[in-house]
Formats: sequence, structure tokens, C-alpha cells
Amino acid sequence: MYLNKAFVIGNLTRDPEIKSLPSGIKVTTFSLATNRVWKNKDGAKQESVDFHNIVVFGRQAETSAQYLKKGSNALVEGRMQTRSWDAQDGTKKYRTEIVADSVQFGPRPGGFGAPAGAGNFSQAGSGQSPANKGESLNKAENLDTIEYPQEEINPEDIPF
Repeated sequence: MYLNKAFVIGNLTRDPEIKSLPSGIKVTTFSLATNRVWKNKDGAKQESVDFHNIVVFGRQAETSAQYLKKGSNALVEGRMQTRSWDAQDGTKKYRTEIVADSVQFGPRPGGFGAPAGAGNFSQAGSGQSPANKGESLNKAENLDTIEYPQEEINPEDIPF
């Protein structure tokens, strides 16, 4: 059995570029930056950033180009693919990309998400219009909240 699946959540490093294939299918390309933070053996904080090239086809390409911009947060699900071509100087060039099956938009500044159905993956960008947003805020105020105990929990009191 073989599996070629990629999931990345990151921020766009540039505005998406949309183009059309000769067949008329829309293609959008952009790059996502992901980072990780860890401590080395000396306890010093280390950080590493990776950049991922993303390619989106069809209707999602149009939606991605319309709603995403540099700095936007997005979750991309797709497959890895490496292309090669001969450059004008005669060298062989390679590019590894994630061909997206699904793009979900993260929270947008101002607290409102993209239009309904655009596929937000967080509560802050719930995809509701401003009119519906106020309505859901009223519903949220009526929900019960969880009150956590103020005292410390002793791990030895846990029965397992």
C-alpha cells in the first residue's frame, strides 16, 4: 500500500497568483510558511521555518485567489509532487509542490470569516455574515460556561 498525503497549516508568504490552463481550468499558486520551535540539548530555544509551494486547481483555485492574501492563515490538504524541467541555461530544475485537494481558510482580521461554504477551520472565522454573527453572539451568551476549580490538583489524588 502507498500513501502520498500532506497536511500543512501556515501563513501565506505572498499573494496567490491565478492563471488559466489552455483548457480553461484555473490554477492558483502560493507559498505557505510553517515553523517549529524546540529547545536544544543546552536548553536554548531554536526555531526553524519551512516554505511549501502550493498548487490549487478548479473552483478552489478561484476561491483561494479571491479570499487569501499574503499573511493569511490556511490549512492545505493534498499530495506531494515533484516537477522537473530544463532551464534556458541547460540545467535541469526541480520543484516540489503540494497539489491541494482542499484549502481551508483560517481566521481573518476583524473576526469575520470568508463567506459561508468557503471552509474556515477556526471559530474566529466561522464564515457567518455580520448579520448572522450578531445573532450567534447572542446565542453564545446564553450558553453555560465551565467553572474550573481554583485549588491545585494533587497528582497523587488521581485514582489511576
